[in-house]
Amino acid sequence: MDRIILHIDMDAFFISVEQRDDPGLRGKAAAVCGSLSRGVVTSANYEARPYGIRAGMPIQEAKRRCPQLILVEGDHSKYTEAASRIFAILKDYTPLVEIASIDEAYLDITRSQLLFKSPLHIARSIKDRIREKEKLTCSIGIGPNKLLAKLGSRLKKPDGLVMIEKERVEEILKDLPVSDLFGIGPKLTEGLNSMGIFTCGQLGRCPVSLLNRRFGVIGKRLQEMGLGLDDSPVVPFDEEEEARSISHSVTLEEDSSDSNLLRKVLLQLSERVSRRMRRDSFYGRRVTLTIRYSDFYTFTKQKTLSQWINSGNEIFHHATEIFESILHPKPIRLLGVGMSLLKKDWCQLDLFEKRDKKDKLLKAMDRVNERFGDWTLTWASLL
Repeated sequence: MDRIILHIDMDAFFISVEQRDDPGLRGKAAAVCGSLSRGVVTSANYEARPYGIRAGMPIQEAKRRCPQLILVEGDHSKYTEAASRIFAILKDYTPLVEIASIDEAYLDITRSQLLFKSPLHIARSIKDRIREKEKLTCSIGIGPNKLLAKLGSRLKKPDGLVMIEKERVEEILKDLPVSDLFGIGPKLTEGLNSMGIFTCGQLGRCPVSLLNRRFGVIGKRLQEMGLGLDDSPVVPFDEEEEARSISHSVTLEEDSSDSNLLRKVLLQLSERVSRRMRRDSFYGRRVTLTIRYSDFYTFTKQKTLSQWINSGNEIFHHATEIFESILHPKPIRLLGVGMSLLKKDWCQLDLFEKRDKKDKLLKAMDRVNERFGDWTLTWASLL
């Protein structure tokens, strides 16, 4: 059975919530910012966008471009509450809901369509319910995978609905600019353009060897993106259910290629993951490393182990092996470490491993750090 994935993207979410609650903002150029005195725009409405105002723009620049711009100081708790209600609606259609950020999610409705007629019927129903209950609009893309569903949700904003059928993928991607694909940012676009690659069709036809030579290990993934291929699953996470994975990530203060700094960050992330695992008595067998480069391209690689682990040092060892197996073409912006294939009660998982002393030591370290603060007791390599 072919997969059917939905990507739901709320339209200008933060400022739309503010416009809903304050009718005086409607029809006027307005934006949400972290602080009225300084900082950046976090969400601009569609009336402000003709002035070139976008998320991430410094407030001073936004006001220079649009002097009549109305600025609203953000209320994160309000947006989180609205997002929680929206995600609850999505879970009425499938348990396979992956929350990508506070204002977007992926749904795998491959099996749900048998209960809810067609994918278009499901998408329209979701849009109607969000509009009715939250007085907000969203754009939805439907496709055979997450990459194409995400593309669909971006093609007809705001309040759009686009279905990309498997049979039409080649036609749609043939002349589509590579920059329209999620994951290909300005710097990666510039690099591809320098090779004479401007469209997804050209990217899909480019030999992997040439892409690898220019971009390193992500070359194969780039070609797959040009072909519209993406086998990444929709990974749900519900705190009310048993954890399917435990992960931590951090955005670096500055993009970096410093191997010593990056190793230290990996060790800190590994320790945080391991402490959460021990707190809930989890052991895992799959280590996942996530890397986001300076051009915002995000790469994930996994390693499945033969033994069950929950020690930060062991997680770090495997995460470092993955990290060092990759040729990094750009400075790194974000690092993430995760563990999956989780099980509780390790003694039932491997009766031949004697880990009592190590477990007692790790739990003792956790107790000290919880009482006196993070990193009171840590590994020498973190110092």
